[in-house]
Amino acid sequence: MKIGVPKEIKNNENRVGITPAGVFELVKNNHTVYVQTNAGLGSGFFDEDYAVAGATLLKKIDEVYAVSDMIVKVKEPIDEEYHLIKENQILFTYFHFASSKELTHAMIGSKAVCIAYETVEDEDGTLPLLTPMSEVAGRMAIQQGAKYLEKPIKGRGILLGGVPGVPPGKVLVLGAGVVGIQAAKMAAGLGAHVTILDISMKRLRYVNDVMPSHVVTEFSSEYNIRKHIKTHDLIVGAVLVTGGKAPKLITKDMLKEMNPGTVMVDVAVDQGGCFETTKPTTHEHPTYIIDDVVHYCVTNMPGAVPYTSTLALTNVTLPYVLKIAAAGWQKACELNKDLKKGLNIVHGEIVHEGIPKP
Repeated sequence: MKIGVPKEIKNNENRVGITPAGVFELVKNNHTVYVQTNAGLGSGFFDEDYAVAGATLLKKIDEVYAVSDMIVKVKEPIDEEYHLIKENQILFTYFHFASSKELTHAMIGSKAVCIAYETVEDEDGTLPLLTPMSEVAGRMAIQQGAKYLEKPIKGRGILLGGVPGVPPGKVLVLGAGVVGIQAAKMAAGLGAHVTILDISMKRLRYVNDVMPSHVVTEFSSEYNIRKHIKTHDLIVGAVLVTGGKAPKLITKDMLKEMNPGTVMVDVAVDQGGCFETTKPTTHEHPTYIIDDVVHYCVTNMPGAVPYTSTLALTNVTLPYVLKIAAAGWQKACELNKDLKKGLNIVHGEIVHEGIPKP
């Protein structure tokens, strides 16, 4: 199979779809890999690395799309790429269709085969291709939240870990999935007081077992959310509905109950966000303020640490890329139920229940 790896052109997206090591494995299995010039530069992988691994380098993005049976990316195609996508071409990437009608319409019109990383699902319900980026994003949520709590950036002026004689900051985590647990782990490591809410008692029991005593679990309800937002300094939205829109757990009226300078980080922004006031931002302009509350809603948080993120992503995507390349998407999906769940739009038809019908 001919596999294309274009350079990501979304704002400040420095990750790349495949590492040189991934290219080496594909070429070893008799596939042809086309990599756009400088595609890996932002992640610390150079053209010569890809050439040595066996890739064919192409200068322009349209050349990569034109010759490839399958495109392997990190983020969803954006407007400038829509016209490059061919009928029957396989696109393997993060799509998050539930949050973008424009993207959904474009992919329906392309008649391509869209396989989304974020809906590939194991038998036990885990999302193997979303997990590593969720781990990165959960940890980054605290790293970024701690920074934006600083007064020069309009935060409360809170040091999350506190100092001797001064109590630590308080972090509220909504959701005890992969993102929430990683966020709680990082916040606890800094010495913050952490409250994590979820509607699954199974998840809360797990958190209670593995986390230190200053991470407190509580059942999630609107009452409890309204109670905690009044006293917590950093709020992390970490709720995921596989393939669907995230629920709005914090409404606009709740902002007035928060202390001025409270920071909200919405990791669910790719799926529409779990705050009513969420709107997508970029690493170039990451925050905005509503009712004196700082919102951080960057849609590609792991793109800020591309070396770590690209390695972590390729670790889990490459086995699936090899399966699709070896057998074709139809046979690969027949043989692998987890991969079949990644099918979102096929030849102009929506095939995943989480995507709203246009």
